Amino acid sequence: MQSRVLDSYALIAFFEDEPGAEIVEALLLKAEENAIELAISVVNLGEVWYSIARKTSPSIADDYLRDIHGMAIEVVEADWELTKLASSFKLKGKISYAGCFAAALAKNRKADLVTGDKEFKSVEGEIKISWI
Repeated sequence: MQSRVLDSYALIAFFEDEPGAEIVEALLLKAEENAIELAISVVNLGEVWYSIARKTSPSIADDYLRDIHGMAIEVVEADWELTKLASSFKLKGKISYAGCFAAALAKNRKADLVTGDKEFKSVEGEIKISWI
């Protein structure tokens, strides 16, 4: 089964109806139908929460998190293996530390990373990116 990793950029685009939202929505529907697997690192989920909380409020961010937990998205904890791989991406520079967790999860799972964040251009040779 095809696997995709969501960067925080993708979920924020979906919730805020930004460019690429329809692509993320289609992926979410496919995941609900068990046609693909979707995952997000808990670190990137934290990015989603604080981005929403900063724009609105912590309670609204909590509501969004409840919605996400009801979706067909696996939330992956950051164990040492994932953290070390993320840190190796950070060592190369050019990507935020949180972004490194999305890249690491995608590489670890041999999955496409779903994002619109141009900072990931620097790792396109190491992981496959599905641009939104």
